[in-house]
Amino acid sequence: MATIRTTPGTLTVTLTRAEKVLGLLRDLEVPLSAVRSVEAVPDGLAAARGLRAPGLGLPGLRLIGTWRRRGTRTLVSVRRGEPAVRIELAGQRHDTVLVSGPDAADVAASLAAAVPTGR
Repeated sequence: MATIRTTPGTLTVTLTRAEKVLGLLRDLEVPLSAVRSVEAVPDGLAAARGLRAPGLGLPGLRLIGTWRRRGTRTLVSVRRGEPAVRIELAGQRHDTVLVSGPDAADVAASLAAAVPTGR
């Protein structure tokens, strides 16, 4: 399961080896100043929008990879029955990060508290 961590100036999304291989992804590290918004969504599978390119899609079970819509890219790693954290980014390779986990609301709250305000 992917993990989200923050340091004083950085947001890091660390993927498992399986997520990296199946989703053709790599770990993501961005400055906290690039985070535009953070929210918890109740159903990560339903929150993934667009076309998978590249990645793994097991409908109704698991989504891992990059989802694309007109002008946007979303890094996705979500499971059935788990809430997810949606992180909107500015000026990065991915415009959005969508990662599921049982403690998504707590992660979203702690990340929102760590993001600099006043933009």
